[in-house]
Amino acid sequence: MKTEKALFASGCFWGVQYHFDKHEGVVRTRVGYTGGSVVNPTYEQVCEGNTGHREAIEVVFDPAVTTYERLAKLFFETHDFSQVGGQGPDIGEQYTSAVYYYDDSQKEVAERLIAELESTGRRVTTEVLPAGAFYPAEERHQKYYEKTGGAPYCHVYVKKFD
Repeated sequence: MKTEKALFASGCFWGVQYHFDKHEGVVRTRVGYTGGSVVNPTYEQVCEGNTGHREAIEVVFDPAVTTYERLAKLFFETHDFSQVGGQGPDIGEQYTSAVYYYDDSQKEVAERLIAELESTGRRVTTEVLPAGAFYPAEERHQKYYEKTGGAPYCHVYVKKFD
């Protein structure tokens, strides 16, 4: 099977993973950290807000089953992309919204979807940035809601695209 990767940051990675794991065509997900200056940071370091990292999700998907565009739409439909400085009650740079692209095609999709949202009067604070190093989070954070039987409180699906 040929797979591709996507990398998104939209607040607390527990809730993000919950939604992406349910999407058809997603082969696997890992939560972790990206965008910062510290190599292999810990959760505690990222939470202190001094590493420049965001909590993020790496999504490996089967392009024969789903598309990057569908995943990007899910990203926008499961968080408040208008919020500055965090996501829901989670405040700090590590919880801010970003699409990290691996190629020009992914960048174009992200920018087009942002333009579509803005054309309907929505404010979008999501940054579109080149993907860099991704550091998986500690095992206790992987599949958090699956392990605990909980459900996300910051990430609720709301349809925003036709």
